[in-house]
Amino acid sequence: MPCEGCMERDNMSTGATMEFLLLGFSELLCLRVLLFLIFLIVHLVTLAGNMMVFVAVVMEPSRPPMLFFLCQLSVIELCYTLVIVPKALLSLIVVDGSTISFIGCAVQMHFFVALGGAECFLLVAMSYDRYVAICQPLHYTAVMSGAFCLRLAVVCCLGAFAVALGLTVAVFRLPFCQSHRINHFFCDVPAVLHLACTQSYTPELPLLAACMLLLLLPFLLILTSYVCIAVALFHVTSSAGRGKAFSTCISHLAITLLHYGCATFIYIRPKSSYSPARDKVVSLVYTNITPLLYPLIYSLRNKEIRGILRKMLRRKKTAQLN
Repeated sequence: MPCEGCMERDNMSTGATMEFLLLGFSELLCLRVLLFLIFLIVHLVTLAGNMMVFVAVVMEPSRPPMLFFLCQLSVIELCYTLVIVPKALLSLIVVDGSTISFIGCAVQMHFFVALGGAECFLLVAMSYDRYVAICQPLHYTAVMSGAFCLRLAVVCCLGAFAVALGLTVAVFRLPFCQSHRINHFFCDVPAVLHLACTQSYTPELPLLAACMLLLLLPFLLILTSYVCIAVALFHVTSSAGRGKAFSTCISHLAITLLHYGCATFIYIRPKSSYSPARDKVVSLVYTNITPLLYPLIYSLRNKEIRGILRKMLRRKKTAQLN
């Protein structure tokens, strides 16, 4: 039942002192030590993997556009992990959950949505890169110039941060009920919306608009790129040539399916179907497992990354011998 705007005035006047309680995995007290160790190991491996890809790309003097976008993706994943995981680990140490201020919760939500949105836009840029490489190979160097790729990267980040700011402001202007207990390990949008003192669907409209801009629109653009790629490959007579061209898209397709699969499940649905336990499990995969898989997928599937890593290892061995 709504509490008739019970906290509306507090949101405006005492927002700086209001606190939320992140319950995290408080229902799994007997497993919290094991979960803490698992999350910590996954977090450290994720940081090491994305840092390795970032350093490998930065040290390469001649970077093709796909490696430039991959470098940006690694930076996004590094920031993404640092925004979410430390507070999640803290919620496992503190038995009754960890507190987060009103402003801290808003900042965490903003950066989480902004980084996730930047990743969505970046996946569009990467799909456009594959489209130009396969469908317009003679114009690839001219179209995907360094300046154009840099502009794409800046637009991806600025666009995502603008949408995230609008969504965060809209969510935290809502009146919240007496309970400030967020049944999650970070300030995710559906979990915070669940505390809003309203039964109407109006508070969900900003989330719906953000999903349209950050999820649906990028997905349609990616789908369009791959439809054009499929049409172009259909006209390739050599099966070897078709397979070679398609193999350059597998890594991007795998990451796109992982990212959009989890994000669509969490955000594109009505508030009435919200399930804290189910959302936490999916968010766990979304915020911990997928960032871990990204560098593994690209390290195994991208021959340029493998080549750079081999050169780095050879340099290290040579330095050790000298």
